[in-house]
Amino acid sequence: MAITGGSVEMAAPLTGSGYSVAGCSGGGGVSSDGGGGVGLTCDVGTVATINDTMSLEVVETLDSTAVLRIEPAA
Repeated sequence: MAITGGSVEMAAPLTGSGYSVAGCSGGGGVSSDGGGGVGLTCDVGTVATINDTMSLEVVETLDSTAVLRIEPAA
């Protein structure tokens, strides 16, 4: 994970094949802890939905710290 200004770059691990990301820029397969995943970059205040099952919001960034809200998608 990298924090630059008001953006957070991260990798989300996924199971199975295929993925969808809505709300943040991203896409493309990445390796995450030895497994598959998707890379994404989200700005503060942006809410992303991953595979229509997980909601991820970047609430705040401060220097090298980010506050994320992760919950099941509605």
